[in-house]
Amino acid sequence: MSTAVSKSGAISLRTTEQGLPISVAIERSELRRDPVALAQEILRLCKQSANRAGLLRREELVSAGIAKDVLDQMGLPKPEDVALDEAVDEWENDVEPQSWMRSV
Repeated sequence: MSTAVSKSGAISLRTTEQGLPISVAIERSELRRDPVALAQEILRLCKQSANRAGLLRREELVSAGIAKDVLDQMGLPKPEDVALDEAVDEWENDVEPQSWMRSV
């Protein structure tokens, strides 16, 4: 399992290694957003969580002595791939919050 949190911290989720959500926490203010945009953000976080989980699995298997070429054939992400994906994702989805105020 792995977790991911939105840039604002208003959405957090926990997923399986495949990116399937196990739990999702959404602040009430986020429910006012466009439903499509909210769904896209949740899917983006699921993908991010799955990539991080795959990276952790790769590290575990490397520590266990599995050859890196075998891990590549398994499709497990490399650290540089995850870093690049997250940088591109952050750049593409760099959206300022709709409001700087948070409900208490």
